[in-house]
Amino acid sequence: MIRSLRTAALGMGAQQLQLDVIANNLANINTTGFKRSSVEFQDVLYETIVSGAGGGGLGAEKPAVIQIGHGNRAVSTFRTFAQGTITDTGNPLDMAIDGDGFFQVLRPDGSFTYTRDGSFHLNSDGFIVNSSGLRLASEISLPPESDSVSIGENGIIEVLLSGEITPSELGQIELAKFVNPAGLLAIGGNMYEETVASGPPSIGFASDAGFGRTLQGFLEKSNVDVVQEMINMIIAQRAYEINSKAVKTADEMLAVANNIRR
Repeated sequence: MIRSLRTAALGMGAQQLQLDVIANNLANINTTGFKRSSVEFQDVLYETIVSGAGGGGLGAEKPAVIQIGHGNRAVSTFRTFAQGTITDTGNPLDMAIDGDGFFQVLRPDGSFTYTRDGSFHLNSDGFIVNSSGLRLASEISLPPESDSVSIGENGIIEVLLSGEITPSELGQIELAKFVNPAGLLAIGGNMYEETVASGPPSIGFASDAGFGRTLQGFLEKSNVDVVQEMINMIIAQRAYEINSKAVKTADEMLAVANNIRR
């Protein structure tokens, strides 16, 4: 019965972790480019009480053994990179990636981070930056005399300068993609870091083979499904309750055994 107490307690801890992840998903319903996570569990070590050898002393092999499990454990939080809803914002520097790929963002130390959040702005030097002030890795700078900016589905940025009738091309936005995007490390600020699990990035341009297209004036919203998260929350709550019931039952059985009188 002591084993059942520990096993049920592990189950309660697992469902608490599940609820923490669900709460984070729900908290980021309106976060641009957010990707929902789910917890993956595995059962843990089993104790073999009776082996399958020599069943009943007759030398025959038993078809099954007696094993007692010791609960479960979380092994990973799997991030789903399904496409979120793309919505029109009207901001000429907002960009959504329709398909595979990440925007590359340059950090002050020269390293790259990756994001699906395409809400960009201009800094005082005319560079395209994200909401945290970090530059888009292509480091394209718009001249101060720019009247309008156009971003094509292939990521080519053109501006129309004051007094001109023909737009000028400034450069093309590079995208990155990964063999296993679920292996990326979330570091906050809607950004991810490369890891061994994600593999190195493949660099290319929007609309190239295997890369999505860039949509100017649009943003990709969170891919969290509120209804599914609510269902998962109810399931986690019920599982937590039944594990707590197992703890209570084991405690009551121990109390009965402790009160036995000879």
